[in-house]
Amino acid sequence: MTVTHILKNCTVLDFTHALAGPTTTRLMAEMGADIIKVELAPMGDMSRTIPYIENDRSAYFVQQNRGKKSLCLDIREAGSISILKKLIAQADVLIENFTPGVIADMGLGWEVAKEINTELIYCSISAFGQTGPLAHLPGFDYMGQAYSGVTSLIGDPKDAPMMPMISMGDVNTGVHALAAINGALFYRGQGGGGQYIDCSLLDCYFHCHDFNVQLYSNTNGEVQPTRNGRHHASVAPDGIFKGRDSYMFVIALSPKQWKALCEVMGRSDLIADERYATFTDRVAHLDEIIELIEGWIVSMPSDDAAREALEAAHVPVAPVLTPAEAINHPHLIERGTVRTVSDRGLGEFQIPGMPLRFSQFPDSLTLEAPYLGEHNESVLRERLGMSEEEIAQLVADRILCTEAIPE
Repeated sequence: MTVTHILKNCTVLDFTHALAGPTTTRLMAEMGADIIKVELAPMGDMSRTIPYIENDRSAYFVQQNRGKKSLCLDIREAGSISILKKLIAQADVLIENFTPGVIADMGLGWEVAKEINTELIYCSISAFGQTGPLAHLPGFDYMGQAYSGVTSLIGDPKDAPMMPMISMGDVNTGVHALAAINGALFYRGQGGGGQYIDCSLLDCYFHCHDFNVQLYSNTNGEVQPTRNGRHHASVAPDGIFKGRDSYMFVIALSPKQWKALCEVMGRSDLIADERYATFTDRVAHLDEIIELIEGWIVSMPSDDAAREALEAAHVPVAPVLTPAEAINHPHLIERGTVRTVSDRGLGEFQIPGMPLRFSQFPDSLTLEAPYLGEHNESVLRERLGMSEEEIAQLVADRILCTEAIPE
């Protein structure tokens, strides 16, 4: 047997849509798992309608669903449930991200699934989790972010909280779910059997707090973490500094880094200055630190010259790139962090590459995103042994749904 990737022969029944759940199954597809994406007729995954769209094809959908097989069913029909139960019996993993209770109402909840397949790893992804006072509420990334206290930390302290223009929570939750699933698969491999995983956006967002929770707790609420604009509220220098015509992150927390920063700025006198002895002391004099560093940056021939001087001194520094600048950065291109893919409806375009790298599987798999219901026939024939006549009857009964696939 040729092993094409690390999750080869792992069968995943994927009831996810939008982003958090599809992130998990997208990474599993990149690792060679067989993903059967169950889409509900008539529209399928809601992300099929998210821009950019060309030839009725969503680049957003393609980015998140490459390497998956689409099985589109009318879940209102009893025949659909029978088919899905038969697929559950064969699956290694089932992943869903409906509002809690929805998949159980379909007749496919954990209590049913575990009776069908005692070895099944069943993962539910939701905004607030399967238990607790908020569990019944629907929600997206930003709801988990808001409830976790994270949104309140983003933006200028004199203005309203800000909304980040990336889906940190969805992707973060998808990766947390992947970690839990792979751990459960390992445990099952030791004879532990199947199990249920409850993964929520809120839990994963709250997990991202580094300073805030322990700082608030240990000071009995005396310290109230809040947003601090371009600079960290608890350590310095750690923030975004303005140059001549750009911004850059500069961080110098350890004594060695602070010493190097002072020397590269030509201000060795600051090294022994008690006002700046620790990063906590420097926070107390943050306005002075900002003025010192930004004054030095603009005194340099260019922002690039300032950044290169800091790099040479091993002071952590990075330019604040736009998405366009990041996409075209040689480091991201060389590592495959930016990846060019080809789609049947969209042609070639760039997407984020596979972030997980394995020494035994150095090459990325060539994957395609499915059209709606594209794999109805192949999944039912190969997985359930259905005849052409049986499949044709399911089409006639409007249990199966497909869209036109271009030549």
